[in-house]
Amino acid sequence: MTKISEHIDGRNLRSINTRKRLLAAGYDIFIEFGFQKATISQIIKKAKTGYGTAYIHFSGKDDLLIVLMDDVMNRFYEIAKMSFEPTSKQEAIDMITMQTRLFLENAIQEQAIMQVFMEAIRHSDKVQEKWIEIRESFVEQIAKDVAYAQKTGLARTDLDNYLVARNWFSLNESHLWDIVNQTNKHSVAEITHNITALYTGGLYY
Repeated sequence: MTKISEHIDGRNLRSINTRKRLLAAGYDIFIEFGFQKATISQIIKKAKTGYGTAYIHFSGKDDLLIVLMDDVMNRFYEIAKMSFEPTSKQEAIDMITMQTRLFLENAIQEQAIMQVFMEAIRHSDKVQEKWIEIRESFVEQIAKDVAYAQKTGLARTDLDNYLVARNWFSLNESHLWDIVNQTNKHSVAEITHNITALYTGGLYY
């Protein structure tokens, strides 16, 4: 029984390691060639695995990129999920300012792979659908924060928390892509100050 268990554990470990190699290879290939020019063959070759084994894990480069997208965007999402229980307007402004700054700074750190995501969103229906799903998860989290501020009397209650959340994420998303595209002419600090002031000024009493 022990030998069977060891055999299964060993096989699972090899499978996990193969998946990790494919993802690491995919990351490098996508950054080097971009989404459209990258091929699953290049990724498999760099990962030093067989085609049959690779296709057990991913049906193609779109699926592999979606896993990479999940991993990278989870780092952004951790910022959105930071504890948000302000007791005053100024505390809320300080928290939102910090979250916004961290979100945009993350875009700089992840710029290379985010450029690949941007290209893939335009050219792959699967990746585009994944981005919509990711966007909605951010909107839902922001909506919870807005609802909390409304419930505690800090924010206007005549505004729909989901519409506010969607608009706020769209504003952040716009600057995120500007940073990734290198079309942004302002510092993260300047962007953070301006959009946070606009957002909190309209929402909080």
